[in-house]
Amino acid sequence: MYPDQIVNKKLYELREVSRLPRFIAESAIKRFCGDNVKPKDLAELAEFVKRYYPEAKMKDRVLHELFGKGNYTLLDEFKVRVDIRNGIHKAEVPCLGIYNARIRASLLEKHKDLLEAGVWGVSTLNYSPEFNYGAQQELNSPIIITEFEPLRYSTVDIEQFKEKRKHFSTEEWICAIINTIGLKPDVYSKRQGLLLLSRLIPLIEQNVNILELGPRATGKSFLFKNISYYARLFSGGRVSPAVLFYHGNLKTLGEIGVRECVIFDEISKVEFYNPDEMMGKLKDYMESGEFERGLLRRVRSTCSLVLMGNIEVQRNLPAEEFSDVLPECMRDSAFVDRIHGFIPGWELPKIMQSDLHLSNGYGFVSQFFCEIMNELRKEDFQHYIADRVELSSEGGGLGIRDEKSIRKLASGILKILCPHGEVNDEELKISMDIAVELRQRVHDWLCRLSPGEFETKRLCYSIRI
Repeated sequence: MYPDQIVNKKLYELREVSRLPRFIAESAIKRFCGDNVKPKDLAELAEFVKRYYPEAKMKDRVLHELFGKGNYTLLDEFKVRVDIRNGIHKAEVPCLGIYNARIRASLLEKHKDLLEAGVWGVSTLNYSPEFNYGAQQELNSPIIITEFEPLRYSTVDIEQFKEKRKHFSTEEWICAIINTIGLKPDVYSKRQGLLLLSRLIPLIEQNVNILELGPRATGKSFLFKNISYYARLFSGGRVSPAVLFYHGNLKTLGEIGVRECVIFDEISKVEFYNPDEMMGKLKDYMESGEFERGLLRRVRSTCSLVLMGNIEVQRNLPAEEFSDVLPECMRDSAFVDRIHGFIPGWELPKIMQSDLHLSNGYGFVSQFFCEIMNELRKEDFQHYIADRVELSSEGGGLGIRDEKSIRKLASGILKILCPHGEVNDEELKISMDIAVELRQRVHDWLCRLSPGEFETKRLCYSIRI
């Protein structure tokens, strides 16, 4: 059905590609091995990874060869920043710890996305210490990027993807997407499979704020590290407003301004520089999708936010209060109310053994599916809910944030299940059930946090006939 866009997911376990992100590794497997792995193909693949994606310990050896031979070819995630004060471009080569390489203007003209988020690709680096770059020569590295070939699907036919979806039942399609993530569909019940797919909502729907708490090893960070290069994951540590929003000295947008999704993993271990400023800007952004900082005027972004944390579980139920998992500065109802949905990660099984839990079937090449989700982010599926669903609540009024949250969540699930736009009542019900549940869990939490402000109620919906 999709011969050029699928891959045997079992092949990702090959040691030859184990150091690469899945979305890059699967493209390399498809290129060198196809679906039938032969010793010759494996040797070629191993040589490609060894040659073009050096380990961190080989940094100085690569640099030695670079200025000895004059050039070197690398596979990495490249990014170019503009130093407006000095009138120069600075290219980043992360695997070599280089952040001020030069790059040919013709490459920037051809690959403008290098000026946005990082782009994975193969580059040729030249060592040119004699190069004269005018009065600012001392600011420049002697290394210049002379060639660049991005590793992306340049021709994603979204209409063909949608058309072929019609040949699958809903159950078959869910299995195909779970395989694409890299997990075995038969490990998950129908409900667990839908909860698993709800993790994709922030990647396929704009400006969605999701929280997931659950035990360790259920694949929370596994998905975001391997399914999309448009996402940025922070795993604990300290994060500043400059990194997230805008760096005043460098005059560059932060991750929220250039990514489709920012993920805070192990949220309990995340620390913020200047928490008051950070939380004020986060709450403003989560509500409006806009931010400003310093001299930067108000900027619009479609980036979604994901908070993930580990929680103790007993008998498949959470054994501690949710608020205790969040950093102190996030433990207030104004912040929690801006979270659209809360995924009960404690219901998902732990990923233990590769032969039992990791996919050995066929799924979409992660890089291809990443681009499909990127295209679907631009489409509006909320009209399906507005046209066919009546939202209500029992025991209290339906708040505007409840309504907004449910529509966003349901739209995201519909894009995953029915990208072709043909939505029957069963698929609409599946999407609405998940959306209402995820928002209901947020509201129940708010009732415990601020019982005087939030009244107990049950969110409801009905499908118009």
